[in-house]
Amino acid sequence: MHKLSSRQWTVLILLTLVWGINWPIMKIGVTGFPPLTFRALCMWLGTPVLALVLVVQRVPFRIGRAHWRELLLLATFNMFFWHGLIIVAVQSLSSGRAAILGYTMPMFSAVLGALVFGDRLAKRAWGGVAAASIGVVLLLWHELSNLSGKPMGVLLALGAASTWALGTQLLRRTTMPVPTLAISFWMAFLTTGVMTVLAVLLERDQWHAPSDATWGAIAFNAVLVFGFAQAAWFYLARSLPPVASTLSVMLIPVLGVFSGAVGLGEVLHWQDWAAVALMMLSIAAVLWPKRQTN
Repeated sequence: MHKLSSRQWTVLILLTLVWGINWPIMKIGVTGFPPLTFRALCMWLGTPVLALVLVVQRVPFRIGRAHWRELLLLATFNMFFWHGLIIVAVQSLSSGRAAILGYTMPMFSAVLGALVFGDRLAKRAWGGVAAASIGVVLLLWHELSNLSGKPMGVLLALGAASTWALGTQLLRRTTMPVPTLAISFWMAFLTTGVMTVLAVLLERDQWHAPSDATWGAIAFNAVLVFGFAQAAWFYLARSLPPVASTLSVMLIPVLGVFSGAVGLGEVLHWQDWAAVALMMLSIAAVLWPKRQTN
């Protein structure tokens, strides 16, 4: 098991808060507004913010040509699929439930790590995966009938989660001698182009001026999600073992569910509270340090 440093704990807590409350914010942003266009606008404003962070911290932008192919591969599975699929899913599902489905990623990641990449997971880590999986089932308890009527939204969210899981495994294993912030910027830059092309091709006939609420959601995503949270996640994914980095963010969908209940009036049940306990158990199973033996 991996013990987090104080810096990693700080980044994780801030990341959890930003990504957790962003689910109902995204739902507000795409209600009555084209989702791919929403995402493209967020990234057009957010990528320069991330660039400014690199300039302030004097992180070099350059990535050698020999690493361009790997960068494109990482961007495809960490960014292209995730951002394109999940933002469309958010429009058709409730914000909290979209968050839950999106954060089945840790389960996909653990299975991929063990079966494809040869990771050896301790029993306690498998226990954390099991607890998180049960928590997801509980959170979906009252939504299964509704979700069955929206199969495309469910499939899009699960597709986003599975590709993100693969991207996380690839990012953890990258050997590019490049700062994580630089990788984050160029992946965001490439994704901005992809989202823009998709928005033009698929949603141009739906374009209209964003409402004040949509602009607020765009601003939140631009500054906090792409300016901070995206880079923070890549930092954790590169600096922690795959299971630790993925299960460490399992509190985000819980926060998404409860912030959705407060902000959007979604009803909570006892299963939601039980899921909170299971998510916390899954995090502790992976991150709590082993007892030292003499």
